[in-house]
Amino acid sequence: MAVLHQIWIKRAHRGKMDPAERATLVAGRGISGNADQGGKRQVTLIDRERWHELMDRGDANLETNARRANLVIDSVDLLDSRGKTLRIGPARLLIHGETRPCERMDEVLPGLQEAMRERWGGGAFAEVIEGGEIAVGDEVEWVAALNSDS
Repeated sequence: MAVLHQIWIKRAHRGKMDPAERATLVAGRGISGNADQGGKRQVTLIDRERWHELMDRGDANLETNARRANLVIDSVDLLDSRGKTLRIGPARLLIHGETRPCERMDEVLPGLQEAMRERWGGGAFAEVIEGGEIAVGDEVEWVAALNSDS
């Protein structure tokens, strides 16, 4: 079973990532208390297994907050997930695309930015289409898209 492994909230642009056991996802906005609100990039996600592959490749052991993604999920491959809907607990997220790694990745580990460019290694970004309270350990799964006409 795929689960939500970690939650990270960025309270200021370029600020540190604070761990959380719970968070509130707000439809059309993002994570309550997070610096990034609105638009199509409301929440960023990375798969824990993919992160560990990158760490093995770089002979490193960095914590997932080095990636600066909001949600770390276990056992959900994000590769080519654009347009898919992901359920985390009661919330639903519409994946809009790949999170491209920036130069900050090389600040934490030289060569990481380039390594992350393969197979959506930087994870994905999403819009919250159905909000709710999420918590570490919540089940994560791909679901059929909500019908916006109803």
